[in-house]
Amino acid sequence: MITFLLNQELRQEQNLSPNMTVLNYLRTRIGKTGTKEGCGSGDCGACTVVLGERDGDRIRYRSVNSCLTFVPALHGKQLITVEDLKSKDGSLHPVQQAMVDFHGSQCGFCTPGFIMSMFALSKNKPSADQHDIFEALAGNLCRCTGYRPIVDAAKAIAEQPQLADEFSRYEQQLVARLAKMDTDTLVTLNGDDKVCFSPTSSDELAALLEQHPDARLLAGGTDLALEVTQFHRELPTMIYVGNVADMKTLEETDAGLVIGAARSLSDSYEALSNYYPDFGELLHRFASLQIRNQGTLGGNIGNASPIGDAPPVLIALNATLVLRKGDRVRELPVEDYFLSYKVTAQEPGEFIERIIVPKPSANQHFRVYKLSKRLDDDISAVCGAFNLTIENGTVTAACIGFGGMAATPKRAAGCEQALVGQPWSMVTVKAAMKALEADFEPLSDFRASKEYRTRTAANLLYKCFIEQQDLKLETRVTSYV
Repeated sequence: MITFLLNQELRQEQNLSPNMTVLNYLRTRIGKTGTKEGCGSGDCGACTVVLGERDGDRIRYRSVNSCLTFVPALHGKQLITVEDLKSKDGSLHPVQQAMVDFHGSQCGFCTPGFIMSMFALSKNKPSADQHDIFEALAGNLCRCTGYRPIVDAAKAIAEQPQLADEFSRYEQQLVARLAKMDTDTLVTLNGDDKVCFSPTSSDELAALLEQHPDARLLAGGTDLALEVTQFHRELPTMIYVGNVADMKTLEETDAGLVIGAARSLSDSYEALSNYYPDFGELLHRFASLQIRNQGTLGGNIGNASPIGDAPPVLIALNATLVLRKGDRVRELPVEDYFLSYKVTAQEPGEFIERIIVPKPSANQHFRVYKLSKRLDDDISAVCGAFNLTIENGTVTAACIGFGGMAATPKRAAGCEQALVGQPWSMVTVKAAMKALEADFEPLSDFRASKEYRTRTAANLLYKCFIEQQDLKLETRVTSYV
Protein backbone atom coordinates (compact mmCIF):
# COMPACT_ATOMS: atom_id res chain seq x y z
CA MET A 1 0.00 0.00 0.00
CA ILE A 2 1.25 3.48 -0.85
CA THR A 3 0.48 6.57 1.24
CA PHE A 4 0.68 10.17 0.10
CA LEU A 5 -1.01 13.54 0.31
CA LEU A 6 -3.18 14.83 -2.51
CA ASN A 7 -2.64 18.46 -1.61
CA GLN A 8 -3.86 18.21 2.03
CA GLU A 9 -5.91 15.02 1.66
CA LEU A 10 -4.38 11.80 2.92
CA ARG A 11 -4.62 9.08 0.30
CA GLN A 12 -3.85 5.37 0.66
CA GLU A 13 -3.92 3.06 -2.35
CA GLN A 14 -3.51 -0.69 -2.35
CA ASN A 15 -5.50 -2.21 -5.22
CA LEU A 16 -4.22 -0.03 -8.02
CA SER A 17 -2.25 -0.92 -11.12
CA PRO A 18 1.37 0.22 -10.69
CA ASN A 19 1.36 0.81 -14.46
CA MET A 20 -1.07 3.69 -13.97
CA THR A 21 0.45 7.11 -14.49
CA VAL A 22 -0.21 9.98 -12.13
CA LEU A 23 -1.88 11.77 -15.05
CA ASN A 24 -4.44 8.99 -15.52
CA TYR A 25 -4.86 8.62 -11.78
CA LEU A 26 -5.80 12.27 -11.46
CA ARG A 27 -8.11 12.36 -14.45
CA THR A 28 -9.84 8.99 -14.23
CA ARG A 29 -9.74 8.06 -10.52
CA ILE A 30 -9.89 11.43 -8.78
CA GLY A 31 -11.70 13.54 -11.36
CA LYS A 32 -9.11 16.31 -11.34
CA THR A 33 -8.98 17.20 -15.02
CA GLY A 34 -7.04 20.45 -14.79
CA THR A 35 -3.89 18.45 -15.54
CA LYS A 36 -3.87 17.90 -19.31
CA GLU A 37 -2.44 15.25 -21.60
CA GLY A 38 -0.67 16.78 -24.58
CA CYS A 39 1.94 14.33 -25.82
CA GLY A 40 2.14 11.47 -23.32
CA SER A 41 5.93 11.46 -23.67
CA GLY A 42 7.22 14.29 -21.47
CA ASP A 43 7.78 16.76 -24.29
CA CYS A 44 5.02 19.36 -23.95
CA GLY A 45 4.64 19.95 -20.21
CA ALA A 46 0.84 20.23 -20.29
CA CYS A 47 0.67 17.50 -17.65
CA THR A 48 3.10 19.16 -15.22
CA VAL A 49 2.35 18.70 -11.54
CA VAL A 50 4.47 19.41 -8.47
CA LEU A 51 5.67 16.93 -5.88
CA GLY A 52 6.47 18.15 -2.37
CA GLU A 53 9.05 16.14 -0.44
CA ARG A 54 10.32 16.53 3.10
CA ASP A 55 13.87 17.89 3.16
CA GLY A 56 14.80 18.26 6.81
CA ASP A 57 12.41 20.81 8.30
CA ARG A 58 11.43 22.22 4.91
CA ILE A 59 9.42 21.08 1.90
CA ARG A 60 11.21 20.75 -1.40
CA TYR A 61 9.05 21.23 -4.48
CA ARG A 62 9.77 19.60 -7.84
CA SER A 63 7.94 19.99 -11.13
CA VAL A 64 7.47 16.64 -12.89
CA ASN A 65 5.64 15.25 -15.91
CA SER A 66 2.65 13.33 -14.59
CA CYS A 67 2.35 11.44 -17.89
CA LEU A 68 5.72 9.76 -17.15
CA THR A 69 5.29 9.29 -13.41
CA PHE A 70 3.86 5.99 -12.19
CA VAL A 71 1.75 6.11 -9.04
CA PRO A 72 4.25 4.12 -6.89
CA ALA A 73 6.50 7.20 -7.02
CA LEU A 74 3.95 9.15 -4.94
CA HIS A 75 4.62 7.23 -1.74
CA GLY A 76 5.56 9.55 1.11
CA LYS A 77 5.13 12.73 -0.93
CA GLN A 78 2.64 15.52 -1.49
CA LEU A 79 1.02 15.77 -4.94
CA ILE A 80 -0.05 19.28 -5.96
CA THR A 81 -2.14 20.04 -9.03
CA VAL A 82 -3.37 23.27 -10.56
CA GLU A 83 -6.73 22.91 -8.74
CA ASP A 84 -4.90 22.98 -5.41
CA LEU A 85 -3.31 26.40 -5.79
CA LYS A 86 -6.30 28.63 -5.11
CA SER A 87 -6.84 29.78 -1.54
CA LYS A 88 -9.56 28.43 0.70
CA ASP A 89 -11.52 31.63 0.15
CA GLY A 90 -11.51 30.91 -3.60
CA SER A 91 -9.02 33.62 -4.57
CA LEU A 92 -6.39 32.79 -7.17
CA HIS A 93 -2.84 31.93 -6.24
CA PRO A 94 -0.40 34.77 -7.07
CA VAL A 95 1.01 32.69 -9.95
CA GLN A 96 -2.45 32.17 -11.40
CA GLN A 97 -3.27 35.86 -10.93
CA ALA A 98 -0.08 36.88 -12.72
CA MET A 99 -1.06 34.77 -15.73
CA VAL A 100 -4.40 36.59 -15.80
CA ASP A 101 -2.86 40.03 -15.35
CA PHE A 102 -0.35 39.54 -18.15
CA HIS A 103 -2.72 37.71 -20.51
CA GLY A 104 -0.55 34.60 -20.48
CA SER A 105 -3.31 32.21 -21.51
CA GLN A 106 -4.57 31.90 -25.07
CA CYS A 107 -6.29 28.62 -25.94
CA GLY A 108 -5.59 27.62 -22.32
CA PHE A 109 -4.65 23.97 -22.87
CA CYS A 110 -1.03 24.47 -21.85
CA THR A 111 -1.81 26.95 -19.07
CA PRO A 112 -2.08 24.50 -16.13
CA GLY A 113 1.37 23.11 -16.92
CA PHE A 114 2.93 26.55 -17.18
CA ILE A 115 1.33 27.57 -13.89
CA MET A 116 2.68 24.52 -12.08
CA SER A 117 6.20 25.10 -13.44
CA MET A 118 5.99 28.74 -12.31
CA PHE A 119 4.68 27.67 -8.91
CA ALA A 120 7.67 25.35 -8.39
CA LEU A 121 10.01 28.12 -9.55
CA SER A 122 8.48 30.56 -7.07
CA LYS A 123 9.19 28.09 -4.27
CA ASN A 124 12.71 27.08 -5.27
CA LYS A 125 14.01 30.40 -6.56
CA PRO A 126 11.88 33.25 -5.22
CA SER A 127 14.07 35.91 -6.85
CA ALA A 128 14.46 34.09 -10.16
CA ASP A 129 16.34 35.84 -12.96
CA GLN A 130 15.62 35.48 -16.66
CA HIS A 131 17.89 32.44 -16.98
CA ASP A 132 16.03 30.68 -14.15
CA ILE A 133 12.69 31.51 -15.75
CA PHE A 134 13.73 30.20 -19.14
CA GLU A 135 15.06 27.01 -17.56
CA ALA A 136 11.89 26.45 -15.55
CA LEU A 137 9.61 26.99 -18.56
CA ALA A 138 11.71 25.24 -21.22
CA GLY A 139 9.78 22.01 -20.71
CA ASN A 140 6.42 23.65 -21.36
CA LEU A 141 5.27 24.24 -24.92
CA CYS A 142 2.68 26.80 -25.95
CA ARG A 143 1.30 25.98 -29.38
CA CYS A 144 -0.25 29.47 -29.59
CA THR A 145 3.33 30.86 -29.37
CA GLY A 146 2.36 33.02 -26.42
CA TYR A 147 5.66 32.93 -24.57
CA ARG A 148 6.22 36.66 -24.04
CA PRO A 149 3.24 37.27 -21.73
CA ILE A 150 3.96 34.00 -19.90
CA VAL A 151 7.56 35.07 -19.28
CA ASP A 152 6.29 38.50 -18.20
CA ALA A 153 4.03 36.80 -15.66
CA ALA A 154 6.98 34.79 -14.31
CA LYS A 155 9.08 37.96 -14.04
CA ALA A 156 6.30 39.66 -12.08
CA ILE A 157 6.26 36.76 -9.62
CA ALA A 158 10.04 36.95 -9.24
CA GLU A 159 9.67 40.59 -8.19
CA GLN A 160 7.70 39.37 -5.15
CA PRO A 161 10.45 37.48 -3.28
CA GLN A 162 8.33 37.18 -0.14
CA LEU A 163 5.47 35.49 -1.95
CA ALA A 164 2.93 34.47 0.65
CA ASP A 165 0.55 31.58 0.05
CA GLU A 166 -1.07 28.79 2.01
CA PHE A 167 1.79 26.39 1.19
CA SER A 168 4.22 28.68 3.01
CA ARG A 169 1.89 29.27 5.94
CA TYR A 170 1.27 25.57 6.53
CA GLU A 171 4.72 24.28 5.63
CA GLN A 172 5.66 23.08 9.13
CA GLN A 173 2.35 21.26 9.50
CA LEU A 174 2.99 19.56 6.20
CA VAL A 175 6.51 18.58 7.25
CA ALA A 176 5.05 16.93 10.34
CA ARG A 177 2.40 15.06 8.36
CA LEU A 178 4.93 13.71 5.86
CA ALA A 179 7.29 12.75 8.69
CA LYS A 180 4.60 10.48 10.14
CA MET A 181 4.41 8.46 6.95
CA ASP A 182 6.39 5.22 7.04
CA THR A 183 8.92 5.57 4.25
CA ASP A 184 11.53 3.29 5.85
CA THR A 185 9.67 0.04 5.17
CA LEU A 186 9.32 -1.92 1.95
CA VAL A 187 5.93 -1.21 0.36
CA THR A 188 4.13 -3.08 -2.39
CA LEU A 189 1.43 -1.91 -4.79
CA ASN A 190 -0.73 -4.54 -6.50
CA GLY A 191 -3.45 -4.26 -9.10
CA ASP A 192 -4.55 -5.69 -12.45
CA ASP A 193 -2.18 -8.66 -11.97
CA LYS A 194 0.80 -6.32 -11.75
CA VAL A 195 3.06 -5.53 -8.82
CA CYS A 196 5.59 -2.88 -7.90
CA PHE A 197 7.97 -3.19 -4.96
CA SER A 198 9.48 -0.09 -3.36
CA PRO A 199 12.57 -1.05 -1.32
CA THR A 200 14.30 1.45 0.94
CA SER A 201 17.87 0.13 0.80
CA SER A 202 20.22 -1.39 -1.75
CA ASP A 203 20.26 -4.59 0.31
CA GLU A 204 16.48 -4.91 -0.08
CA LEU A 205 16.80 -4.10 -3.77
CA ALA A 206 19.47 -6.76 -4.27
CA ALA A 207 17.32 -9.37 -2.49
CA LEU A 208 14.24 -8.46 -4.55
CA LEU A 209 16.13 -8.72 -7.82
CA GLU A 210 17.39 -12.17 -6.86
CA GLN A 211 13.75 -13.19 -6.34
CA HIS A 212 12.50 -11.34 -9.44
CA PRO A 213 15.39 -11.18 -11.94
CA ASP A 214 13.00 -10.22 -14.76
CA ALA A 215 11.58 -7.22 -12.89
CA ARG A 216 11.95 -3.84 -14.56
CA LEU A 217 13.75 -1.22 -12.49
CA LEU A 218 11.84 2.04 -12.18
CA ALA A 219 13.83 5.14 -11.27
CA GLY A 220 12.60 8.40 -12.81
CA GLY A 221 10.57 6.44 -15.35
CA THR A 222 11.19 9.08 -18.01
CA ASP A 223 11.99 6.36 -20.53
CA LEU A 224 10.39 3.26 -19.03
CA ALA A 225 6.98 4.93 -18.86
CA LEU A 226 7.00 5.34 -22.63
CA GLU A 227 6.57 1.59 -22.96
CA VAL A 228 3.16 2.02 -21.35
CA THR A 229 2.10 5.42 -22.71
CA GLN A 230 3.46 5.11 -26.26
CA PHE A 231 3.76 1.39 -26.98
CA HIS A 232 0.86 0.18 -24.79
CA ARG A 233 2.90 -2.60 -23.24
CA GLU A 234 2.35 -4.03 -19.79
CA LEU A 235 5.02 -4.11 -17.10
CA PRO A 236 3.99 -7.02 -14.85
CA THR A 237 6.74 -6.58 -12.23
CA MET A 238 8.55 -3.38 -11.36
CA ILE A 239 10.91 -2.37 -8.58
CA TYR A 240 10.89 1.34 -7.77
CA VAL A 241 14.33 2.56 -6.64
CA GLY A 242 13.34 6.16 -5.88
CA ASN A 243 13.08 5.38 -2.15
CA VAL A 244 16.44 3.59 -1.90
CA ALA A 245 18.18 6.16 0.29
CA ASP A 246 21.75 4.87 -0.07
CA MET A 247 21.46 5.04 -3.88
CA LYS A 248 20.51 8.73 -3.84
CA THR A 249 23.71 9.97 -2.20
CA LEU A 250 26.67 11.83 -3.67
CA GLU A 251 30.04 11.44 -1.99
CA GLU A 252 33.18 13.35 -2.85
CA THR A 253 36.43 11.42 -2.34
CA ASP A 254 40.04 12.33 -3.05
CA ALA A 255 39.79 10.49 -6.37
CA GLY A 256 36.37 11.53 -7.61
CA LEU A 257 32.62 11.74 -7.21
CA VAL A 258 30.65 8.67 -6.18
CA ILE A 259 27.08 9.20 -7.34
CA GLY A 260 24.20 6.94 -6.37
CA ALA A 261 22.47 5.50 -9.42
CA ALA A 262 19.06 6.67 -8.17
CA ARG A 263 20.14 10.28 -7.60
CA SER A 264 18.31 12.68 -9.87
CA LEU A 265 20.09 14.62 -12.59
CA SER A 266 19.01 17.86 -10.92
CA ASP A 267 20.64 16.82 -7.66
CA SER A 268 23.81 15.72 -9.46
CA TYR A 269 24.21 18.95 -11.38
CA GLU A 270 26.12 21.14 -8.92
CA ALA A 271 28.92 18.68 -8.13
CA LEU A 272 29.43 17.63 -11.75
CA SER A 273 29.35 21.24 -12.93
CA ASN A 274 31.92 22.32 -10.34
CA TYR A 275 34.54 19.95 -11.71
CA TYR A 276 33.40 19.82 -15.32
CA PRO A 277 31.57 23.00 -16.38
CA ASP A 278 30.86 21.54 -19.82
CA PHE A 279 29.13 18.58 -18.18
CA GLY A 280 26.98 21.06 -16.29
CA GLU A 281 26.20 22.93 -19.50
CA LEU A 282 25.13 19.67 -21.10
CA LEU A 283 22.85 18.88 -18.15
CA HIS A 284 21.18 22.27 -18.62
CA ARG A 285 20.21 21.05 -22.08
CA PHE A 286 19.30 17.55 -20.92
CA ALA A 287 15.60 17.34 -21.85
CA SER A 288 13.66 19.67 -19.53
CA LEU A 289 13.72 20.56 -15.86
CA GLN A 290 10.74 18.25 -15.27
CA ILE A 291 12.72 15.36 -16.77
CA ARG A 292 15.91 16.24 -14.86
CA ASN A 293 13.92 16.34 -11.63
CA GLN A 294 12.93 12.71 -12.20
CA GLY A 295 15.58 11.18 -14.45
CA THR A 296 18.71 9.66 -12.95
CA LEU A 297 22.28 9.20 -14.10
CA GLY A 298 21.97 5.45 -13.53
CA GLY A 299 18.81 5.31 -15.62
CA ASN A 300 20.35 7.23 -18.49
CA ILE A 301 23.18 4.69 -18.57
CA GLY A 302 21.05 1.59 -18.02
CA ASN A 303 18.68 2.62 -20.79
CA ALA A 304 21.60 1.98 -23.17
CA SER A 305 20.35 4.38 -25.80
CA PRO A 306 22.90 5.24 -28.50
CA ILE A 307 21.79 8.88 -28.22
CA GLY A 308 21.70 9.19 -24.44
CA ASP A 309 23.53 12.35 -23.41
CA ALA A 310 25.39 11.16 -20.31
CA PRO A 311 27.12 7.95 -21.56
CA PRO A 312 29.54 9.52 -24.10
CA VAL A 313 30.53 12.09 -21.47
CA LEU A 314 31.11 9.43 -18.83
CA ILE A 315 33.10 7.36 -21.33
CA ALA A 316 35.37 10.32 -22.07
CA LEU A 317 35.85 10.93 -18.34
CA ASN A 318 36.87 7.28 -17.77
CA ALA A 319 33.96 6.84 -15.36
CA THR A 320 33.29 3.48 -13.71
CA LEU A 321 30.08 1.67 -12.79
CA VAL A 322 29.61 -0.22 -9.53
CA LEU A 323 27.37 -3.18 -10.40
CA ARG A 324 25.75 -5.35 -7.75
CA LYS A 325 24.09 -8.75 -7.83
CA GLY A 326 23.09 -10.08 -4.44
CA ASP A 327 26.16 -9.64 -2.25
CA ARG A 328 28.57 -9.58 -5.20
CA VAL A 329 29.88 -6.20 -6.27
CA ARG A 330 32.05 -5.51 -9.31
CA GLU A 331 33.35 -2.43 -11.08
CA LEU A 332 33.15 -1.93 -14.82
CA PRO A 333 34.31 0.97 -16.99
CA VAL A 334 31.34 2.71 -18.57
CA GLU A 335 32.80 2.11 -22.05
CA ASP A 336 32.69 -1.68 -21.45
CA TYR A 337 29.06 -1.62 -20.30
CA PHE A 338 27.59 -1.23 -23.80
CA LEU A 339 27.87 -4.35 -25.97
CA SER A 340 25.50 -3.70 -28.90
CA TYR A 341 22.25 -1.87 -29.55
CA LYS A 342 20.33 -1.89 -26.26
CA VAL A 343 22.47 -4.80 -25.04
CA THR A 344 24.70 -4.33 -22.00
CA ALA A 345 27.12 -6.31 -19.86
CA GLN A 346 24.64 -6.22 -16.98
CA GLU A 347 23.64 -9.70 -15.85
CA PRO A 348 20.09 -10.81 -14.90
CA GLY A 349 19.44 -9.75 -11.32
CA GLU A 350 22.28 -7.21 -11.42
CA PHE A 351 21.84 -3.45 -11.11
CA ILE A 352 23.86 -0.25 -11.27
CA GLU A 353 24.44 0.81 -7.69
CA ARG A 354 26.82 3.77 -8.13
CA ILE A 355 28.76 5.72 -10.73
CA ILE A 356 32.33 6.85 -10.02
CA VAL A 357 33.46 9.94 -11.92
CA PRO A 358 37.19 10.77 -11.55
CA LYS A 359 38.21 14.32 -10.73
CA PRO A 360 40.14 16.24 -13.39
CA SER A 361 43.91 15.95 -13.39
CA ALA A 362 46.57 18.52 -14.16
CA ASN A 363 46.72 19.71 -17.78
CA GLN A 364 43.40 18.05 -18.55
CA HIS A 365 41.11 19.81 -21.02
CA PHE A 366 37.50 18.69 -21.23
CA ARG A 367 34.86 19.79 -23.73
CA VAL A 368 31.34 18.55 -24.52
CA TYR A 369 29.22 19.48 -27.53
CA LYS A 370 25.62 18.53 -28.20
CA LEU A 371 24.03 18.97 -31.62
CA SER A 372 20.24 18.96 -31.72
CA LYS A 373 17.47 20.68 -33.62
CA ARG A 374 16.43 22.70 -30.57
CA LEU A 375 18.55 24.19 -27.84
CA ASP A 376 16.23 23.00 -25.07
CA ASP A 377 14.21 19.85 -24.50
CA ASP A 378 15.63 17.88 -27.42
CA ILE A 379 17.56 14.68 -28.07
CA SER A 380 21.05 14.69 -29.53
CA ALA A 381 21.74 14.02 -33.16
CA VAL A 382 25.41 13.93 -32.21
CA CYS A 383 27.03 14.34 -28.81
CA GLY A 384 30.82 14.52 -28.59
CA ALA A 385 32.97 14.58 -25.44
CA PHE A 386 36.71 15.32 -25.60
CA ASN A 387 39.04 14.62 -22.69
CA LEU A 388 42.57 15.65 -23.62
CA THR A 389 45.74 15.94 -21.56
CA ILE A 390 48.14 18.43 -23.12
CA GLU A 391 51.62 18.90 -21.66
CA ASN A 392 54.15 21.31 -23.13
CA GLY A 393 52.15 21.51 -26.33
CA THR A 394 51.91 17.74 -26.82
CA VAL A 395 48.84 15.53 -26.44
CA THR A 396 49.86 12.95 -23.86
CA ALA A 397 46.43 11.33 -23.38
CA ALA A 398 43.10 11.38 -25.16
CA CYS A 399 39.72 9.83 -24.40
CA ILE A 400 36.93 10.77 -26.78
CA GLY A 401 33.34 9.55 -26.52
CA PHE A 402 30.50 9.97 -29.01
CA GLY A 403 26.77 9.39 -28.96
CA GLY A 404 24.60 9.15 -32.06
CA MET A 405 27.44 7.77 -34.17
CA ALA A 406 27.00 4.03 -33.62
CA ALA A 407 24.63 1.44 -32.16
CA THR A 408 26.09 2.25 -28.74
CA PRO A 409 27.87 5.17 -27.11
CA LYS A 410 31.44 4.58 -28.25
CA ARG A 411 35.04 5.78 -28.09
CA ALA A 412 36.77 7.21 -31.14
CA ALA A 413 39.81 4.94 -30.93
CA GLY A 414 41.41 5.90 -34.23
CA CYS A 415 41.03 9.59 -33.52
CA GLU A 416 42.64 9.14 -30.12
CA GLN A 417 45.62 7.31 -31.64
CA ALA A 418 46.09 10.10 -34.16
CA LEU A 419 46.30 12.64 -31.34
CA VAL A 420 48.38 10.96 -28.63
CA GLY A 421 52.07 11.73 -28.80
CA GLN A 422 51.57 14.47 -31.36
CA PRO A 423 51.79 18.26 -31.00
CA TRP A 424 48.48 19.98 -30.35
CA SER A 425 48.43 21.72 -33.71
CA MET A 426 46.23 22.24 -36.73
CA VAL A 427 48.16 19.57 -38.64
CA THR A 428 47.53 17.01 -35.89
CA VAL A 429 43.88 17.95 -35.57
CA LYS A 430 43.29 17.64 -39.32
CA ALA A 431 44.83 14.16 -39.28
CA ALA A 432 42.71 13.20 -36.27
CA MET A 433 39.59 14.50 -37.99
CA LYS A 434 40.35 12.20 -40.91
CA ALA A 435 40.89 9.28 -38.54
CA LEU A 436 37.60 10.05 -36.82
CA GLU A 437 35.73 9.55 -40.09
CA ALA A 438 36.95 5.94 -40.08
CA ASP A 439 35.93 5.32 -36.46
CA PHE A 440 32.19 5.29 -37.12
CA GLU A 441 29.62 4.30 -39.71
CA PRO A 442 26.57 6.23 -38.49
CA LEU A 443 23.05 5.66 -39.75
CA SER A 444 20.67 8.15 -41.30
CA ASP A 445 17.41 8.75 -39.47
CA PHE A 446 14.89 11.54 -38.95
CA ARG A 447 17.31 13.40 -36.70
CA ALA A 448 20.26 13.54 -39.08
CA SER A 449 21.82 11.90 -42.12
CA LYS A 450 24.95 9.77 -41.85
CA GLU A 451 26.81 12.40 -43.89
CA TYR A 452 25.81 15.15 -41.47
CA ARG A 453 26.86 13.09 -38.48
CA THR A 454 30.23 12.18 -40.02
CA ARG A 455 31.03 15.77 -40.97
CA THR A 456 29.88 17.41 -37.77
CA ALA A 457 31.60 14.87 -35.50
CA ALA A 458 34.93 15.75 -37.10
CA ASN A 459 34.11 19.44 -36.93
CA LEU A 460 33.50 19.16 -33.19
CA LEU A 461 37.14 18.15 -32.72
CA TYR A 462 38.12 21.18 -34.78
CA LYS A 463 35.88 23.31 -32.57
CA CYS A 464 37.57 21.88 -29.49
CA PHE A 465 40.93 22.93 -30.94
CA ILE A 466 39.73 26.44 -31.75
CA GLU A 467 38.35 26.95 -28.24
CA GLN A 468 41.76 26.24 -26.74
CA GLN A 469 43.62 28.78 -28.86
CA ASP A 470 42.59 31.70 -26.65
CA LEU A 471 40.93 33.42 -29.57
CA LYS A 472 38.20 35.97 -28.95
CA LEU A 473 35.62 33.99 -30.91
CA GLU A 474 32.06 33.09 -30.01
CA THR A 475 31.91 29.37 -30.71
CA ARG A 476 28.75 28.37 -28.87
CA VAL A 477 25.12 29.33 -29.10
CA THR A 478 23.79 28.14 -25.77
CA SER A 479 21.33 30.84 -24.81
CA TYR A 480 18.37 32.61 -26.34
CA VAL A 481 19.12 35.75 -24.32
